[in-house]
Amino acid sequence: MTAPNTAIPVRRRNWKLMQPNSLRHALELCKDHALEKLNRSVPGIASEMGLADHWSLYKWLQNGRMPLCFLIPYENACGIDFVSRWLASSKGRVLIDMPTGRNLRETDVVELHNGFGQALQLLTSFFKGDAKPEDTTAALTAHLAQVAWHRANVEKHTTPELDFGQ
Repeated sequence: MTAPNTAIPVRRRNWKLMQPNSLRHALELCKDHALEKLNRSVPGIASEMGLADHWSLYKWLQNGRMPLCFLIPYENACGIDFVSRWLASSKGRVLIDMPTGRNLRETDVVELHNGFGQALQLLTSFFKGDAKPEDTTAALTAHLAQVAWHRANVEKHTTPELDFGQ
């Protein structure tokens, strides 16, 4: 008798809304993003960074002690900046992408609304004792970054930058 297929479909991560909760978590999220989105393994990341030996990168991921001069090449090779975000948030700061003053898209408003709804739901659940502080903080940080981006985009709208095929 064959067992029925009990595999549960895996939901794709929303990388825009993820927030790291430690330096090692940030390094792991970058590595996971590179694998999922760029199909790039640790040896591939190391090669992209210009490292001669990928075992060094494995060591840095394990102990969370990457030399600072390799941070930007690592994030570039992974295609995302979780380590920079974590460094900023550990000092009470929020990073936002530089707005260019472009016109608003319908999806921007939907994402902003969904982010607010998720943050508000988690905040309410947190104070009831039903949500983890890490999840609540991550949702609030993501929403603050979205609002800050829109604020800066409105300020730049009067003098937009040139769009060079982004």
